[in-house]
Amino acid sequence: MKETYLSDFGTILLFLIGGAIFVVIGLLTAKLIRPSRPNAEKLTTYESGEEPIGNSWVQFNPRFYVVALIFIIFDVELAFLFPWATVFGRRDLIEATDGVWGWFSLIEMFIFIGVLALGLAYAWAKGHLDWIKPKPIVPQSRSRIPMDVYQRVNERRAVNRKQL
Repeated sequence: MKETYLSDFGTILLFLIGGAIFVVIGLLTAKLIRPSRPNAEKLTTYESGEEPIGNSWVQFNPRFYVVALIFIIFDVELAFLFPWATVFGRRDLIEATDGVWGWFSLIEMFIFIGVLALGLAYAWAKGHLDWIKPKPIVPQSRSRIPMDVYQRVNERRAVNRKQL
């Protein structure tokens, strides 16, 4: 009688199916057990324990995202350095290639860190690392339309947005 074994892909598939079943059963059980008593206070926007003021559709300063992306870049660099050090630091590979493997890995890492340092220098030169940037100079133009007309239009638009 021939015995059959799962391949590595079959084992991974079983783990994925088991994980999905575990998550679905957990979510269904939580939905059945938990109490559901919504009220006005529970349904309000929560912002660090503070009462929300104004519209929740405000525009965030793009510097938050730029700083987050720069952080992620250097976080990924650190995540790449650990496996690199373990794989390329193997003595048997260095001895088998007469040291070429070690020099190759060292040059490769310097290129990688150099590209990241170049990106950091670019972000620094563009002022993306400065938290407080100087305000842009808004060009002043002369218009025949008085400013109070613009103000009334803006107020009317704000009222229309609140009604939606």
